[in-house]
Parts: sequence; structure tokens; C-alpha cells
Amino acid sequence: MSLGLPSVLDDSQPSIGALISASAPTFSFEFFPPRTAEGERQLWSAIRELEPLRPSFVSITYGAGGSNRDTTVAVTERIATETTLLPMAHLTAVDHSVAELRHMVGRLADVGVRNVLAVRGDPPGDPTGEWVRHPAGVTYAADLVRLIRTAGDYCVGVAAFPYKHPRSPDIESDTRHFVAKCRAGADFAITQMFFDADDYLRLRDRVAAAGGDTPIVAGVMPVTSMRTIARAPQLSGAPFPAALRERFDRLADDPVAVRRLGVELAGEMCRRLLDEGVPGIHFITLNRSTATREVWADLGVVAGA
Repeated sequence: MSLGLPSVLDDSQPSIGALISASAPTFSFEFFPPRTAEGERQLWSAIRELEPLRPSFVSITYGAGGSNRDTTVAVTERIATETTLLPMAHLTAVDHSVAELRHMVGRLADVGVRNVLAVRGDPPGDPTGEWVRHPAGVTYAADLVRLIRTAGDYCVGVAAFPYKHPRSPDIESDTRHFVAKCRAGADFAITQMFFDADDYLRLRDRVAAAGGDTPIVAGVMPVTSMRTIARAPQLSGAPFPAALRERFDRLADDPVAVRRLGVELAGEMCRRLLDEGVPGIHFITLNRSTATREVWADLGVVAGA
């Protein structure tokens, strides 16, 4: 299903799809564009602290409702030119015409970035609100994938939802839509965050049963506070697992213990996923490095391997 691209997109930037399709699992990080000066300092502190780990690549989100697009390009360019990291920019269809989307793809190419994660995105203001197509835009992520692929020599990833997309009526239709956007030309997928390895494995199994073979990287975010659990439905589109919630609830009055358990469980889940042959693990950092580095150390990942 994956169309595949050469292992090098240009003289300087490897194809993330090729890295993910290789035999060894990838390890990567996700950041989001800052909105304030303090947020920018926090972001670059995290990047500098994580850079020595030599991840396979890093991604930069596009902002809720398609916001922060200029910041996304600026951060992506700076990572590409001032660090040793391989960046991938997210691109969403929300509130953008086809012409604007093509312009954004061109801007990324101008700064040397040809790895793109294509997502439809959430409505601005209310992520759970009605999704309205731009009058001159595209309707589905599959349309965005095709647009990027026709724009030039790009490596394109898409999102996957271990539980199901919040807007999908059921698992079956969600699987069909995922396979369709992979067939539109996606080289790989990265899941929304999840907290139970079985959710990822069930996703992989149902996609395979539907004829899909696009590699699916696992999106992982360690629980570092009870607030993470409270926000889980909004962040992941799925309820936080009840059995895990009970374990955290017993420690709710001890923030240090909550964080310790979160890092421990994330490490355990990652080890199981690696044993099950996951092609990669993508750490959602929230622009902080400490928890990610702790899980990384727990897994014994060799820098740059």
C-alpha cells in the first residue's frame, strides 16, 4: 500500500518513511510551536536537551485549528538549519484553501523540509465542534495526502487512532478511512497517544485484516500528573483506561509518586511494543524533555541507533 520514496529526498534530507520501513525501530520526538517568549525558551531548552539522544527524527505540530502555521515553518526551518535533527512538519487542512495548502507545502520545501505529516485537523476554537470544509479546501486527510504527493518529491505520513477517530461512528468505518488515506499515498502513520499497548495491537491487527500494510509508529506520552489523565480524552480522543486510572487515583495526593508511576508504565508499554515488533516509538514531549529522557534511559536506547 505504501507507495515508497527513495531513501533520500534531496541532497540533505532522508525520507522518514524509509527510516521507519528499515529493520530497526525508530525513536522520535514531537514538539509544538510556542506562543510566547517563555514558551519559545522552553521549546529550545527541550530540543537542546534531547538532541544528544540522536533521535531518528522530530516532528512539529501545526497548532489547534490550523493556528501557528508561520511559527511551525519557522521552528521547522531552525531545527533543519541549526541542529543535527531531521524535522518533519505537520500540515492540517483546517481553514485552508487548496492554494494556501500548496503555498505551505512550497514554503516547507523552500526551507529544505520534505517530510510532512498530513492531518485534517480539528475545528478552530472547539476541537469537538462541527468540522466545516473550507469552500476552496479539501474534505479529508486522504485529499491532503494526494495534494502533497502531487506537489513534488515528498515523504508523507498520516495519523492513526488506536481507539478510533472521535468523529468516526464505529471501529469499522474508522479502519476503512485509515486504509483509504494510506492508499492515497502515505508512507507511514503515527498514532495519536494511547496508554495501553493492546489498543495499538488491536489497531495494527484490524488494519492488516483490512489489507493495510503501511507501517504504524506508536505515539507515546508518559503520564506526569493527574492533569494529564483528566485531559486524556481531549488529547487522545479516547477515555483513559479505567484499570490504569485506578492505580493513579490511589496516588493522587502524591504528585511525585504519580509521575514516577507514569514514567514506569510508559517504559513498560514501550518495551512490550518493541517486543511486538512496532516499527517506531514517537514520544509526545509537550516541549519538555525530562520524562522522555527518563523513559529513553529505562529502555536503554543507544543514541543514533
